[in-house]
Amino acid sequence: MNTSRRTAVDRRPSGRAPTIHDVARAAGVSKSSVSLAVRGQAGLSEATRSRILDAAQQLGYRSNVWARSLVQGRTGLIGVLLGDLGSSYHRDVTNGIEDAAAEQDIRLVIGHGRRDPERLRRELDSLLALGVEAVIVVSSWLPPQHLEAVAQRVPIVVVGRLPQEVPGVDTVANQDAAGARLAVEHLLSLGHRRILHLTGSSRTAAMHRRRAYSEVMRARVPEVGPQVEGPEHLDRAQAHLISQVLRGEGPTAVFTQNDRIAAELMGRCLDAGIRLPDQLSVVGYDSSSLCSVLRPRLTSIDQPRLTMGSLALRMAVERIAGKLGARAPDPAPRWTRPRAAPPWRLADDAGVHLRASGGGGPVSPSHRWGRA
Repeated sequence: MNTSRRTAVDRRPSGRAPTIHDVARAAGVSKSSVSLAVRGQAGLSEATRSRILDAAQQLGYRSNVWARSLVQGRTGLIGVLLGDLGSSYHRDVTNGIEDAAAEQDIRLVIGHGRRDPERLRRELDSLLALGVEAVIVVSSWLPPQHLEAVAQRVPIVVVGRLPQEVPGVDTVANQDAAGARLAVEHLLSLGHRRILHLTGSSRTAAMHRRRAYSEVMRARVPEVGPQVEGPEHLDRAQAHLISQVLRGEGPTAVFTQNDRIAAELMGRCLDAGIRLPDQLSVVGYDSSSLCSVLRPRLTSIDQPRLTMGSLALRMAVERIAGKLGARAPDPAPRWTRPRAAPPWRLADDAGVHLRASGGGGPVSPSHRWGRA
């Protein structure tokens, strides 16, 4: 007869949630033993731990994080602030954070800015009000002065490229310029010379990609040079591009700032009867889930989004523990320290690579380039 199981059920409180005291009485142990068992800490025999956990399960007991935080003076929570949950890039980075947190039994609280900078700031304030011990921001929309003010209260890590170094703020970013160069060199290797760049943003990461594209074009095909469209009037620029391709004019290839713009362009091209990649080659940036569902498949620059999320969590945890300043740089990905003390910048030098879907060079040389 299982007397401990019966005892736990018999002692289940009615009309209220079970407490740690109820579990202790049911298992015949002290409150501190229940705390060790629930948190998975050492100091108990396996038989005692099993008896405590069995009693807790029968009673329906759940550890009260908030009550424990009052006693310990800390919550053990890390906040994750997203700019756009609809973005596959943001989702993948967040998945990387969640996977790493699950491995370390770290609890996360997620706030969503919904592409609204003001809402993003309010969500950040809400996370701070909950007592999070660090914040990971998957967005570059927060002003540097706001980030600096938050960094004076809790460790903060930004996944993305900021326009400037912010005191007390750590960053995780891929090498945007290296990725852009890789995309343009790929198109040049296929025989393209008239390569257009479509961008939908003037933020720092997008500008790094734009500058790298222009540098490669000026160096490799100076007789053609760079041509950039966007972020203003991007829709009109796509329409003009399609009309040029239909007339056999203009660019034979396009490098887009991200996969979303590439997908929009490909859809409009197919609607207009343009054969991809025969009449126009397209390379995106992000290697998002769109690449595998588009037909033809989209060639794209792959960012290590899961790894970036995992590294961001690691930086936050080490900041909380006060260890980051004492760590030696890791060989890959590279940790580079700015001239002053923290923040540290984490740059994934080897992270970007081309994920190609195939596609050849231009069908025939075009006799005109640029806008009519």
